[in-house]
Amino acid sequence: MKYTNNRSGNGGVITLNNEQEEIGRLTYTIFPEENKMIISFVLVHPKFEGRGMGKYLVEEGINFARENNWKIYPHCSYARSVMNRMKDVDDILLER
Repeated sequence: MKYTNNRSGNGGVITLNNEQEEIGRLTYTIFPEENKMIISFVLVHPKFEGRGMGKYLVEEGINFARENNWKIYPHCSYARSVMNRMKDVDDILLER
């Protein structure tokens, strides 16, 4: 599996692919003046659902935010649910 981060301006898309096709994607917006990244949407294509691929995308988003010293506000309910269950994100998780 391979992650690709296509950033454009203050937004972007992290995609997860296997050798043949896209598995899913996470969209985000960055507010650099606030050191904040908002996860807008996480999508896993139906044939890959139920295998933890969405969590992998959220984890990659967390890694990207940490590399840039940003906090994360998970606007996406799925990303929020995943992050609320994680024990090691208190340093970057924004509730509002």
